[in-house]
Amino acid sequence: MHVSGVAPDLAQIADLGPPRSEIGIGALMPWAGKLYVQNYLSHKRTSGSGTSLRRVDADFSMEVVPETLGVDGTYTNRFVHFPSNQLVIGPHVIDAEHRIRTVPELEPLRVCGTSRHLRDPENLVYVLCMEGELFELDVRTLACRQVADLNTELGSAGEFRVHYKDCYTAFGRLVVCSNEYHEPDWRGEQAEGRLAEFDGQRWTILERSPYTAIGGRHEFGGTIFASGWDRASALLSVYTDADGRWTRYRLPKASHTFDHKWQTEWPRIREVEHERFLLDHHGMFYELSPWAYGGRIWGVRPVSTHLWVLGDFCSWRGLLVAGMDNASPSRGLSPTTAEPQSGLWFGKTDDLWSFGKPAGWGGPWWLDEVRAGVPSDPYLMTGFEHKCVHVENAGDATARFSVEIDVHGHGRFAASQTLTVEPGQTVTHVFPAGFSAHWVRLVSDTDTVASAQFFYT
Repeated sequence: MHVSGVAPDLAQIADLGPPRSEIGIGALMPWAGKLYVQNYLSHKRTSGSGTSLRRVDADFSMEVVPETLGVDGTYTNRFVHFPSNQLVIGPHVIDAEHRIRTVPELEPLRVCGTSRHLRDPENLVYVLCMEGELFELDVRTLACRQVADLNTELGSAGEFRVHYKDCYTAFGRLVVCSNEYHEPDWRGEQAEGRLAEFDGQRWTILERSPYTAIGGRHEFGGTIFASGWDRASALLSVYTDADGRWTRYRLPKASHTFDHKWQTEWPRIREVEHERFLLDHHGMFYELSPWAYGGRIWGVRPVSTHLWVLGDFCSWRGLLVAGMDNASPSRGLSPTTAEPQSGLWFGKTDDLWSFGKPAGWGGPWWLDEVRAGVPSDPYLMTGFEHKCVHVENAGDATARFSVEIDVHGHGRFAASQTLTVEPGQTVTHVFPAGFSAHWVRLVSDTDTVASAQFFYT
């Protein structure tokens, strides 16, 4: 039985407690004909939580994987190690015959990412944990050793204060991210989020903003994608191998309810149709191509808005499967929520177009220092019906802001109109119905402090 794509018989339900934790779906992975469902709870291992690794068969029957009973925690990683033909999910390594081995060193930690190894990809993988622990795991022998503490390497806040979220390896670099963001980050008093890369010798911090997901198709397509946000907008940072550089793009936020490290959880970048990505980012689904031309991406198109907290989604037996984090008693902090539970949704990718219509807001600046003649980041403009922009000049001199559009999508911008804004004033420009381009940016003719926020409805 299912209701609007949700199968109640396949609900993930944790113990009533105590303790009453949450049960989210941290990873979904088709493997050897079955669908693996990895649960997570609200923190490190908690005896009696009722979370586990579960397995769905072709007839939609579900079982708790017996070898994983009593192995519970915050596990959100999934990775196929093709040289050994094994799946790594949570602290488990699973072969093609569904034989399961568990890594003792990883079991008590909050495992959030697994990726290819830079030096020995035939035998080793990297495993990232939420408090910044980075391991090398031999998937054949299960030998596991910690190789870095990212709080030390990247100067982040330390255990229990920062959430590392994902890792990904391609083009000779391991990329990691964390999503720390709350009141001091919003006020600009600190910048604890990280997007960083490791070339085998040293670490480089790319962004000091919260990032949640990293993905790509390894060397196919020539790109790496990383999604995050700041107070001005959602962010999409893209590495293009053709020119060996990262470019930061900006996207609308469909909701401000994702503006906290606990409320983003694990939005993903996943391939759900042949050689195409689905990006779940700040309450909006986007269509995304792995290809870039001239060091620039396009083919970014909004699909729909939603309110789900999605831990993962995947393709399985011709279906799009999404796993949620629906109801969390949070150890009594949510007194009107009695039972920890989450659902599985089954449908088709095309069903997403019937969800909420694409709409959102954001822009390149939020009371930022702006330099004369220096263009803002590109901001997505295509796929929305009605558009306006509010430009605020918080400086002490009159500023003229050129609104430039990229109609081809490859980074060549041309002026569309100029907005003159007096000190302390805000000017609103409403674009004509049907007006659109792939990307839009602004350029000021004077140094100032400015905001530029687009509203798409």
